[in-house]
Amino acid sequence: MEAITPPIQTIFWFGCLKVVCAVAVLLPMIAYSLMAERRISAAIQDRIGPNRVGPWGLLQPLADGLKFLLKEDFTPSHVRKAYFWLAPAITMIPAFLTIAVIPFGSTLGSQNMVIADLNVGILYTFSIVSLGVYGIVLAGYASNSKYPFLGGIRAGAQMISYEIAMGMSVIPLFMLVEDLNLGEVIKYQANGAWLIFKQPIAFVIFVAAAFAETNRLPFDLPESETELVSGYHTEYSSMKFALFFLGEYAAMIAVSALMVTLFLGGWTLPFFGLNTPATSIFGGLIHIGIFLGKVAVFMALFIWVRWMLPRFRYDQLMDLGWRRFLPLALVNIVITAVLLWIFR
Repeated sequence: MEAITPPIQTIFWFGCLKVVCAVAVLLPMIAYSLMAERRISAAIQDRIGPNRVGPWGLLQPLADGLKFLLKEDFTPSHVRKAYFWLAPAITMIPAFLTIAVIPFGSTLGSQNMVIADLNVGILYTFSIVSLGVYGIVLAGYASNSKYPFLGGIRAGAQMISYEIAMGMSVIPLFMLVEDLNLGEVIKYQANGAWLIFKQPIAFVIFVAAAFAETNRLPFDLPESETELVSGYHTEYSSMKFALFFLGEYAAMIAVSALMVTLFLGGWTLPFFGLNTPATSIFGGLIHIGIFLGKVAVFMALFIWVRWMLPRFRYDQLMDLGWRRFLPLALVNIVITAVLLWIFR
């Protein structure tokens, strides 16, 4: 029998529901990632951290959000106003769009847990992720000030350097999977070993490039408080400043979700038999929980590294990207191609 295609209205409304649910989960994750960063940094530095607002300080993100809303939205007179207002939104939106193609679960009822199941999901992801830097560059230009301008220039050069290495690092994965659909990548890992074990070099390059792409220590040269005051967002305040934070942490979550999908089997957990699509609502929720748990591990890694490692010098950052990671990614592609030719 032929499969019955649901009407377009059903597809549309289920798609809208997935978007709403994804955003409803993503925004609290961003808020509590900020709180987790403050608590983890306090533990590393032998401090207490935020613990006054609500039980165990759990309402601190709500207080922070209220503070940003109530602060004066000051726009300096010397800035280029249209670009100045536009830059925070351009920084935030790409990170949210990236989530659309990442499978965050198997099935829930009859619905696949991905907003847009694209055949070229990885190409879409890389094309959208790279747009975030335009907001940072625009913020540096629009601020009409030397420190933000230097931060914007650094962000552009950093993105070019590590975007290439990041893109080339995943080529061996798709040579193995033979498909650009992220759902197929998860199926490949469910039927065998996770790709982190088959492509450890690609994983190391991707993780390092992810730190550079999200402007996190030890690669936070576009902000670099000890050199550039606050870098590209020096002139920003109130909700515009908050949007940069939202964009940064949303990008961290998106990159973490991408790493989970590409290297850690996405929502699968083969050692416990959880490597096949769910047959019940409860099973689907378990798969979503597994995916979010893996993302939380990578978010903890981002936070831990920030408070444990010193910042690279700018020449070291460029040297690592162009003279280390790029050749290593090329060698990894060649080795993978040769091995596939020999064993197939």
